[in-house]
Amino acid sequence: MQAFFRRELCKAMQIGSIRLFAAMSSEQSSSEPAIAKLGKKDPKTVTEEEWKQVLAPEVYEVTRQAGTEPPGKGIYTNTFVNGKYICTCCGSELFVSDSKFWSSCGWPAFGESVGQDKNIVRIADNSYGMERVEVRCKVCNAHLGHVFDEDTAPKGERYCINSCSIKLIPDKDKKTT
Repeated sequence: MQAFFRRELCKAMQIGSIRLFAAMSSEQSSSEPAIAKLGKKDPKTVTEEEWKQVLAPEVYEVTRQAGTEPPGKGIYTNTFVNGKYICTCCGSELFVSDSKFWSSCGWPAFGESVGQDKNIVRIADNSYGMERVEVRCKVCNAHLGHVFDEDTAPKGERYCINSCSIKLIPDKDKKTT
């Protein structure tokens, strides 16, 4: 009986993901990172004014000012499409869909990053009276979200990532999971 419900939930999530993926805005669905719109390759040469020019206000707030999307509002929270997730600012590869899992946290959840944090830096975050670990893009310093130790996560950690800080590049030769 429990397997039936789990199977039905997965089907419903898959259908919702396909609809959500198809309805993504052209800005979010573009595989082009923000830095490419500036004609630059080195994120260290991008000024705050330039980031403001190429990022939507809410994306700028999250990625450059360490903001947080409201839970459940991000485009990738319930998206399960095969592919890779890149930094929305610089295009560095951060996660693959195989590491993404459903979590009730309200944000996209990943069990591990690409290359054991190859393009991610962890920073102690004691803001708001909490002890957390912030994760940022190692290449352009964009705020991505936080990582938590979690027994229920597939690999013992849950990367809780803001949807607007990443872009999905779907695999062309794989079907939706």
